[in-house]
Amino acid sequence: MGGPAVGGTSSAARKAYPRQVKAVHTSHKKLKVENEISVSDADLDNLILAHDDALVITMLVANWELKKILVDNGSLADILYYHAFKQMMSGDERLKPANSDLFGFSGEIVKVEGQIELPVFVREPPHQAFAMVNFLVVRATSAYNAILRRPGQNLLRAIASAYHQKMKFITPNGVGEVKGDQPQSRECYTTALKGKNASEALPIELHDLRDETRTTINQPAEDLVPIPLYEDDQEKLVKIGLTLKDDSREELVRFLRKNADLSAWTADMPGIDPEVTVHKLSVDPTCRPVKQKRRHFAPERQQAIMEEVEKLLRADFIQEIKYPDWLANVAMVKKANGKWRICIDFTDLNKACPK
Repeated sequence: MGGPAVGGTSSAARKAYPRQVKAVHTSHKKLKVENEISVSDADLDNLILAHDDALVITMLVANWELKKILVDNGSLADILYYHAFKQMMSGDERLKPANSDLFGFSGEIVKVEGQIELPVFVREPPHQAFAMVNFLVVRATSAYNAILRRPGQNLLRAIASAYHQKMKFITPNGVGEVKGDQPQSRECYTTALKGKNASEALPIELHDLRDETRTTINQPAEDLVPIPLYEDDQEKLVKIGLTLKDDSREELVRFLRKNADLSAWTADMPGIDPEVTVHKLSVDPTCRPVKQKRRHFAPERQQAIMEEVEKLLRADFIQEIKYPDWLANVAMVKKANGKWRICIDFTDLNKACPK
């Protein structure tokens, strides 16, 4: 019990929260039903029956494939255990203070190390769900890496069924699902019964998606075929779907070649006059910038960063400005073509920008 929730963490907010259900609403807007989540006996295929196994799944959490996540409908705090947090993060500087404690089964207080908001992906292509989940980091004995509880499930618009060993969720492309891992669930159960501490428990299975040897998340929905945009230049190519019908294919190729001058190659786009277009972030001026600790990159990544910076400088897309007390690190993601995508890690930017 405990932790941050819709009701808030202050005493007044918690008292007001149960009173909300007593309010009489005279009108209700009827929602249009677009997706319906259901389970049936067909979802029991490939399961060991009968069973009382907990629902243990794998999700992507902050660019890590995090296994041994217990899906629990009975509690009100999403938990990330400290032994997993330490392997995901290099230090505790990203932890924010948590102003509420947790209470265990017999009422004992469970100390919270802090809280951290992390991106969570649930994916079974083409169905993918994403949410920013606020995890409480707890230094406690557990065979699990994390616990996804009611707030996280609600953000993902998910419904879990331990009996069917599935968690289903709503996406723009329909209803997706993630299957539970029964063998892993039973391993965690056995480890928990032995009373081992975190260092003696099952090894933490984390995979950094930024690893050069790892396959990228997004894969084409079909095979692609390269098409040259210019007859006299066979190096400037675009890729289109191989399964397109002949008439659609010809129409698409004509359209792309007609508008080939809109494509940018390397750094040949000059600076754009601000009278034409301007991109800016609507940052609340009252918010203080977040100074991050400088990260150090491997030589290959450092070289890719410098090449990207120099390219943008030559194209007049960026300019050098010295901020003595502010720093935002770059975040690097491997692209399908083997090159690097350079992004900026603006910590807490969503909190500083109006939605």
